[in-house]
Amino acid sequence: MTNIYDELRASHAKQRRLCSSMVRTLAGNPAKREALFRELRIELAAHAAAEERYLYVPILMFDMGLNSARHALAEHHDMDELVEDLRALDSSGEAWGPKASELVHKVRHHLKEEETKFFQVSGKLLSDAQKVRLAAQYRKDYERMVGVAAQR
Repeated sequence: MTNIYDELRASHAKQRRLCSSMVRTLAGNPAKREALFRELRIELAAHAAAEERYLYVPILMFDMGLNSARHALAEHHDMDELVEDLRALDSSGEAWGPKASELVHKVRHHLKEEETKFFQVSGKLLSDAQKVRLAAQYRKDYERMVGVAAQR
């Protein structure tokens, strides 16, 4: 049975792949760079919305989960700001590459920290049944949010 962490790790793997692909295009084709950025932007938005609703909110209900959930939410906000900064820049301009590298660094840092710290804390707070139920809720909301994010 799939649990919330299995679902999140699958999205994390996709985010890592997109980040690596985007970094490889920094000196290359602006159109490909823009397409990869759009895919990453949609993935980040859908993942963050569903993760916040179906992992962070339940963890905020526990005193032991407050600090780590707040920290993770702040990192999501930082990534959202970087995405908006990138959207405002010309993908073929010289400012785009450093800003994209900053986003990639922040995404990689967040994923590593989440998998090595937050998952351990939250895993102690949630029952196995909750983890399975949250996975189904996350997946449904994630799929819906992909469509919402693609329209933005």
